[in-house]
Amino acid sequence: MRLLLVEDDEQLARRLSDRLRGAGFAVDLARNRAEGEDWPDMDKMAAVILDLGLPDGTGMDLLRFWRARRVECPILILTARGSWQDKVEGLNAGADDFVVKPVRFEELLARLNALFRRHAGKHDPWLEEAGIRLDPVSRTVLRDGEPLVLSKQEFRLLQLFLRRAGQVLSQGDIIEHLYDLDSQRELNAVEVLVSRLRRKIGRDRITTLRGLGYRFER
Repeated sequence: MRLLLVEDDEQLARRLSDRLRGAGFAVDLARNRAEGEDWPDMDKMAAVILDLGLPDGTGMDLLRFWRARRVECPILILTARGSWQDKVEGLNAGADDFVVKPVRFEELLARLNALFRRHAGKHDPWLEEAGIRLDPVSRTVLRDGEPLVLSKQEFRLLQLFLRRAGQVLSQGDIIEHLYDLDSQRELNAVEVLVSRLRRKIGRDRITTLRGLGYRFER
């Protein structure tokens, strides 16, 4: 899953990006409001983590800009500004959650996963389809009750398939959701990744639709 982090503090951005990548996310980084307004592929983001104190404007204005342009992904404000007025303004402007720095990474990760569940209309913390059960918190996967060992990219791909079960995903869709802008993006890498995942979860669970892409069967 792909996240956009909007943060101008380079050290904090680097530390947080590393932790998020370690948790299985692809992370893009915008350092100011202008970059956020011009960011491509906002429709491919699973969520945004937004700081309010940006060097060329406020994160609150950036939030309003996105919502006015129908950016629908969950947006979590992560800021040192913690007054109740800031929280009310942020939530009323379209934020889905408001977290005050400093915060433990485990709490931030739990809040992100809660946002994903609410956005998908789910209450259970796990994803489950066709005998495959994935827990994004513990990062465990079961196939027919038996544990599976997956690489980070295999886990990301399976998570995407489970969230979009029954839908056709093109190779381009998969690339946009799994890889940040700094990653090398090649279509044959998707074919290899899908092939590896099929061997682990069962070939019949992922259908190839020639010229269209792949579908995880329910």
